[in-house]
Amino acid sequence: MMPLILHIEPGAMPSRSALLEAAASAAVALCRDERSQPGGPWSAEVQSWLAGRIRKVARRARGARWAAVTELPGVTVDNRGAQVRALLPWLVTETPHIVTRLQVGGTDLPPDEAGPLPEGVPVLWLTPGPLMTVGKAAAQVGHATVLLAARLAIDGRIPELESWAAGGYRCGVRPASPGRWAELVTTEHPEQAWRQRNVLIVRDAGFTEVPPGTPHCGCPLPRLDPRSRTCADPQRDHEAAARRVRADRATAGSVVGQNGGSEARRKAP
Repeated sequence: MMPLILHIEPGAMPSRSALLEAAASAAVALCRDERSQPGGPWSAEVQSWLAGRIRKVARRARGARWAAVTELPGVTVDNRGAQVRALLPWLVTETPHIVTRLQVGGTDLPPDEAGPLPEGVPVLWLTPGPLMTVGKAAAQVGHATVLLAARLAIDGRIPELESWAAGGYRCGVRPASPGRWAELVTTEHPEQAWRQRNVLIVRDAGFTEVPPGTPHCGCPLPRLDPRSRTCADPQRDHEAAARRVRADRATAGSVVGQNGGSEARRKAP
């Protein structure tokens, strides 16, 4: 289980869209971090998690408890005043006590006016159906970005994947209008949506708030321009990219095959 820790302080509440964007970026950033690759200190935990059902749980933290979780292995993303830390996946029975003490439910965040869509990055559109809790939505968008990276890797779209990585896996998260949702999500299988329309669809496992198979997130992938990348040390950057690509291809088939656009349906690390 990968914990996504949402930094929510009562006196300085982040916007809902900014927090969800940070959660989406943090989940995939941890998976593709150098430390998560074969031979790295996080490799065993992350690769085992990727080979399973990539389950996540969002918890909220503030004050001293937020400071404490930042000392645990993970990756923090700051986005428009919001912070989310994706922690190393653990077995449920091995999750540190400081994490299990954090609340899963509780404070929610209202919808906000997020402003113009960011250009040249994936935009994750959320269902116009009943509003998900911020924790549920954070898990959904984190699921989407991990699947998206796996899809790009398995399809050999490495320049796009590396361009996305160079920008810190930035993305947009927006609620879809009913019309936009109807364009994105049809009755087709998620595999068909990806192959035929270049759209990633995430469906729910049904463990918490909605029936299994309910589509919650759609992402029409833009062509991420590899020319937008900058690199201070091309040789070092190339070697690091090659290591990540080898790891991506080794796990991508398993991630997509196990999940295929759906969240977990059984217990996993």
